[in-house]
Amino acid sequence: MEVVTSPASAPAHRTGSTVLTLLGPDGSPLADREVTVEQRSHAFGFGNIGFDFVEHGTADAEPWLRLFNQATLPFYWGTYEPERGRTRAARLHETAAWLVGQGVRVKGHPLVWHTVQPDWLMEAGGDDEVERLLRAHVREVVADFADVIQLWDAINETVIMPVFANGANAITPLAAARGRQHLIRLAFEEARAANPDATLVINDFDLSPDYERVIEEAVAGGVRIDAIGLQTHMHQGYRGEEEILAIVDRFARFGLPLQLTETTFVSGHLMPPEIEDLNDYRIDSWPTTPEGEARQADDIERHYRSLFGHPAVESVTYWGFSDAGAWLGAPSGLVRADGSPKPAYEVLDRLVRDEWWTAPTRVRTDDAGRLRVEGVAGAYRATATGTTTASFEIARGEDSAQMVTLDA
Repeated sequence: MEVVTSPASAPAHRTGSTVLTLLGPDGSPLADREVTVEQRSHAFGFGNIGFDFVEHGTADAEPWLRLFNQATLPFYWGTYEPERGRTRAARLHETAAWLVGQGVRVKGHPLVWHTVQPDWLMEAGGDDEVERLLRAHVREVVADFADVIQLWDAINETVIMPVFANGANAITPLAAARGRQHLIRLAFEEARAANPDATLVINDFDLSPDYERVIEEAVAGGVRIDAIGLQTHMHQGYRGEEEILAIVDRFARFGLPLQLTETTFVSGHLMPPEIEDLNDYRIDSWPTTPEGEARQADDIERHYRSLFGHPAVESVTYWGFSDAGAWLGAPSGLVRADGSPKPAYEVLDRLVRDEWWTAPTRVRTDDAGRLRVEGVAGAYRATATGTTTASFEIARGEDSAQMVTLDA
């Protein structure tokens, strides 16, 4: 039996295998037939934000789609519903549906957060009414997007939520009065009720033991958390494999998948180390530089290699594709403001589409129509002579057997 093999550079825990029996449209085995097997996507989530697709359309999406199979779309309540009853649901749904049609998994971010809240919520009339409106908001958004979004950051930045002091909002007083755990339970229970099949994530930038305690208390209280989100904005420089993997190991003890939800590296000068809140650093111009771009590319390669190599991590989302409109005005994109790719883009392309990608391979089935595929976990396509095709998947760490029928 001929074998398609995965690239040697892919970590073993990111691969799987299957014995594939190919059947023709009439159900008979395709014996002794030449077949081309090619990988179509990764099971691992290589993500980026899709905010620009909402604002500017999808005409120039090909460079984005080449690297990323997961998109985060913005559901900040203040921009989603700036005026009570007037939402951006139609445009967001249109964008999400387009992404799904491209084979991209869509994540909504976030359902509950104390920042970017609508001004009208401040006038709602007390904690009881704010909570009622918040519950309704979560239920309605998750239900309305259930056909295109199955993955949500259910609640964002709970560690600081009850004590947040950098802007008035209606959620912080509610969290202070009723506690973090009340808000966590609210977010997960309302979202779960609206879409029982959704994957719900708790997300935070505070990766200290405080966040661990929040998760411990939520789990002990019966909240079903599907994945843990870890933000790693590194405008002040790469924190290094040792520190990042130590953080990953601490949160891996919960036995839940880990999502590196917000990752950035800058390709210009680094933000001064004394800045505690990244939002406090504001300058008129923050240009990308050749030296900075080389550093960014090296940092991204090290970061992605270490995380792809850790079995608890299921996705990494880079926070921004272009320098144009990047968060805090930083040169943190993978392409420059004019759309030209930085070295960091080329690095990710090499990793995602070469080193960690099962190359198209031409093999011949045996007399029972079988072949064996040992590949990087993800979606595949088999094409026999005569242009008949069939799709199949390889799951990480599994050795399976599948029968697939090729279309005429």
